[in-house]
Amino acid sequence: MTDTSANRPGSATSLITPDARTKRRNRAEARFKVYGITAIGIGLLFLVVLLGSITVNGLGAFQQTFVNVPVYLDPAKLDKRGNRNIEEMKKVSTFGYNPLIQQGLLDKAAELGIETPLKKRKQMKAMLSASAAAKVRDFVLANPETLGQTVEFKLLAASRVDGYLKGRVQRKDVARDKNIDAEHLDLTDSLVAAGVVAKTFNLSFITGADASESRAEQAGIGVAMLGSFFMMLVVLVLSLPIGVAASIYLEEFAPKNRWTDLIEVNISNLAAVPSIVFGILGLAVFIQVMHLPQSAPLVGGLVLTLMTLPTIIISTRASLKSVPPSIRDAALGVGASKMQSVFHHVLPLAMPGILTGTIIGLAQALGETAPLLLIGMVGYIATNVPDGIAAGFLDPNSAMPAQIYEWAKRADPAYYERAWGGIIILLVFLLAMNIIAILLRRRFERRW
Repeated sequence: MTDTSANRPGSATSLITPDARTKRRNRAEARFKVYGITAIGIGLLFLVVLLGSITVNGLGAFQQTFVNVPVYLDPAKLDKRGNRNIEEMKKVSTFGYNPLIQQGLLDKAAELGIETPLKKRKQMKAMLSASAAAKVRDFVLANPETLGQTVEFKLLAASRVDGYLKGRVQRKDVARDKNIDAEHLDLTDSLVAAGVVAKTFNLSFITGADASESRAEQAGIGVAMLGSFFMMLVVLVLSLPIGVAASIYLEEFAPKNRWTDLIEVNISNLAAVPSIVFGILGLAVFIQVMHLPQSAPLVGGLVLTLMTLPTIIISTRASLKSVPPSIRDAALGVGASKMQSVFHHVLPLAMPGILTGTIIGLAQALGETAPLLLIGMVGYIATNVPDGIAAGFLDPNSAMPAQIYEWAKRADPAYYERAWGGIIILLVFLLAMNIIAILLRRRFERRW
């Protein structure tokens, strides 16, 4: 038998018909849902705008303009004695190759019947990268039998020519530009129509090294990626065992007293310390006191290890706490020691959270720039790939965030474009690390 207000005659309220108070509460809940959906929409909008800006500004770095130039390798200038002796041919610097390359481009334009007021070979200098002569020289030294032949080279175009084809350089701007003028842009248009100048995928941006201010079109982030790789190895090898061991001791074995409370408070405080403070600490301890090599990935890895340890310790302790106490009690009840219960039962069950926290800490360290500023990793132009594993740790190098910072502050707009391209690569690495963390958590996660 039911007895509700809806069935009682003369009742002031009804469960079927909501009263004014219920209506106000329902309207408040509806407004809250609208506020939440609006907040999510605004967040997604900002995310789309950010990713769109990065993509639009950075995709140009993955394309580069090349010029196909037939170069006559004049033996009278490149091998004056005619004996094909490599040591003597090495004495001819890149200055000796530049006139041949410029003449080859001028002759190519004449062969195609292109009308241009640029009649002197020196005027072709603005069309080609400063790295073109070095590429031809390396080819000749590796293939001395090609002397006396006309060889077609695919050479990098100058950064202004590349910027013109990408829309970064406008015709209205060349009047104030000392590096290029309108006649060069007209010639570029004609060479593009003839297929001599074209944009292609720029693999060297991913695999190459940094370049000087005058060769922005040659700069790549590959060596800086190696620097970040060696730094992350140092961080992983040091932070994971130290952080997990400290967490296990504090959570499972350490007595609860004022000293452990002080340690826990300090760990929490260190997690909130600005990263540049760790950079100052690394500069003072690792470089000025221990005299480790400046700008080395080893020093960068040590600094980032100090910065990452609090994050790993906090996440590991949270994972250990999430394991039900019944697991420990059951292990101890069947005769296991305290250490056996921790390492055989608790630690394997907490491993998903530990791995997730570690990868997130590594991802945070991968994107840090401020600590690297203090140890000099932005004052070094990484132009060479490390010779070996020891050189990878000890030789001066850069890292991806430091390289992006260095490119962003240079004057040539081509470096600004490469900074955006470097951000895309860095985001890809960070996204991959977070995806790995999610997959590991789902792979090893157990529910009780």
